[in-house]
Amino acid sequence: MASHHHHHEPVGESLVEAAQHALEGAGEQWTGMRAEVFGALAAQDRPVSAYDIAEFVSKARGKRVAANSVYRILDLFVATNLARRVESANAYIANPHPGCRHDCIFLICDSCGKTVHIDDDKVTGALIDAAKAAGFADIRPVVELRGFCSDCSS
Repeated sequence: MASHHHHHEPVGESLVEAAQHALEGAGEQWTGMRAEVFGALAAQDRPVSAYDIAEFVSKARGKRVAANSVYRILDLFVATNLARRVESANAYIANPHPGCRHDCIFLICDSCGKTVHIDDDKVTGALIDAAKAAGFADIRPVVELRGFCSDCSS
């Protein structure tokens, strides 16, 4: 098993196109609302809540968008690997490489909220193996490390 993943990470419009391709590849439709939610999510440099996304999309549309609608779309995005849920913050972040399936490890700054993800199959694989040895199945590691980013610790 490879220890680390190395990816070309699309940004901007190419990230939106990669997300659309991945969602359609999963048998789902890429609707206007889904595109707007993904665009709002991908434009953020920190994890954001469904309420934040609803506010961004509402402003862009000029009419109120319900947070419940955004939650449903975000749940779909997590299920199809377009987004990741940062459990400890009850927030979401766009997956910068939606075509790749692996478990992310999040590094979260307690001061500014900056969130970086790293990929390390050796670490997450060890967690999955331990869970399987304990009799668990369909394991989805959620690994979040909290501390201070280099900007806030200096």
